[in-house]
Amino acid sequence: TTEERGRRKIRVGKVVSDKMTKTVVVVIERLVKHPQYKRYVRQRSRFKVHDEKNECKEGDIIRFMETRPMSKEKRWRFVEFVERAK
Repeated sequence: TTEERGRRKIRVGKVVSDKMTKTVVVVIERLVKHPQYKRYVRQRSRFKVHDEKNECKEGDIIRFMETRPMSKEKRWRFVEFVERAK
């Protein structure tokens, strides 16, 4: 049970804003089939991610992990780059 308790969620998303100090906004987009119309609809989830060294730039694809609350909305922290912006 201690192993299950210690697991933290890890996500991969695209940085859409780096205008704040030590914080970036990351978006995860997914396609979901509409229950009535059977068309695929794009759903977006936005996360505020703590970036201690201010190294993430807009357009980067990053991996980030769940952590303790750092502010009112910030509950994730930067782990590593998956792909840098060109």
